[in-house]
Amino acid sequence: MSALRKKFGSDYQVVTTTSSSLQKDKRRKRQRFVDKNGRCNVQHGNLGGETSRYLSDLFTTLVDLKWRWNLFIFILTYTVAWLFMAFMWWVIAYIRGDLYRTHDEKYTPCVANVYNFPSAFLFFIETEATIGYGHRYITDKCPEGIILFLFQSILGSIVDAFLIGCMFIKMSQPKKRAETLMFSENAAISMRDGKLTLMFRVGNLRNSHMVSAQIRCKLLKSRQTPEGEFLPLDQLELDVGFSTGADQLFLVSPLTICHVIDMKSPFYELSQRSMQTEQFEIVVILEGIVETTGMTCQARTSYTEDEVLWGHRFFPVISLEEGFFKVDYSQFHATFEVPTPPYSVKEQDEALLMSSPLMAPSLCNSGEKNSSLDCLELLEDQESTNKLPTKLQKMTGRDGLPRKLLRMSSTTSEMAYSLGELPMKLQRISSVPGVSEEKQVTVTTKIATESISKSVAELPPKLQRMAGGGGRMDGHLPPKLRKMNSDRFT
Repeated sequence: MSALRKKFGSDYQVVTTTSSSLQKDKRRKRQRFVDKNGRCNVQHGNLGGETSRYLSDLFTTLVDLKWRWNLFIFILTYTVAWLFMAFMWWVIAYIRGDLYRTHDEKYTPCVANVYNFPSAFLFFIETEATIGYGHRYITDKCPEGIILFLFQSILGSIVDAFLIGCMFIKMSQPKKRAETLMFSENAAISMRDGKLTLMFRVGNLRNSHMVSAQIRCKLLKSRQTPEGEFLPLDQLELDVGFSTGADQLFLVSPLTICHVIDMKSPFYELSQRSMQTEQFEIVVILEGIVETTGMTCQARTSYTEDEVLWGHRFFPVISLEEGFFKVDYSQFHATFEVPTPPYSVKEQDEALLMSSPLMAPSLCNSGEKNSSLDCLELLEDQESTNKLPTKLQKMTGRDGLPRKLLRMSSTTSEMAYSLGELPMKLQRISSVPGVSEEKQVTVTTKIATESISKSVAELPPKLQRMAGGGGRMDGHLPPKLRKMNSDRFT
């Protein structure tokens, strides 16, 4: 255990070293679309008149048949052809009367020494196989035999080419090459490079390489459209590096194939808890050219939801020896448990957005799904702030705040500024909730009048008379100044 911790780091705690304990768990069994060996569990029924299409492509139909049916058709075709041609030679001998003149030395038959059906069958076999024992042979006194001999040669060549070619193609098919291409028994979900990732492993047991090896993944999951249409086994593509070229494999040693779970992934809302109720199947297709034969080979497997291990990672199987790299296939299927958040990527993004609202502009720019108006307002606010000069941006110091916060702060500052100019009694009244604007205006006018009259009452008598007279001291000025003052105001 200490060696494993030293190898993988102190943050990762090894819980299991093999998948045998996982296999002991009772897992629910359901019908698979693709078996682990790559066979598709699909049967075509109720074809009706479409079965004639198989006869139009007879060669491919024979190649696709199982071996026992191929051998049966091979033996049956040759047996029927041989019996039919032997019967034709026997008919010619019977019509000419050769069967009754076998001991007449002066009579020249169509085929020498053919006096019954077994002898006619042996003559056909000797001719077809070009054995030529010399005891039975065709004579020049039988034109119909010559024509039958030509037909026999053409028909035999066609049958040989068809059946032998079919058997050769079937034997040289690269399906058995897929037996030496391995897939891990389970897939795993854990963190890699800071992202939640779905992983599985592929390997090649032979020393001969797979040229131009490419891997693809399909997610099979039933769903219902917003229009109410039910789609059984809807196929969705899982990105395993198509945009970066990571799907092109150099399959010399076992490789771990990764699918990053992000906003574009079908597993964007998948969590550890939802996996217990989800039903899906991941079909993996590995294609490549066999180096020795040059034929295209395809290997398939699938992973159901109970074969995807949350919070696990594969053991490394490559070690450096003296002068070479060694692959330990005994640990090919083994996994160990690592700390992994049980939440989906969607839940993690929402939690991040809720915890840091000031990071909303960066989240909007990161390409996440956010169709709210707040995100648009943030972008507009950022654009308007960027248009200001640098000195004004430094003076404001609020270029990174959201628009709502700016509106709240500006409204609060304006209210504080306007209240600061009013007397204390008005400030207290305006701060009381539920007071209408009309009532506030009436009270404000009344208090302002009282304050003006109070301030006038505090003045000296002479100034009070001046204030009562409109604030002008014309009555106490000399006549000349009074006239000048009146001319100025008029």
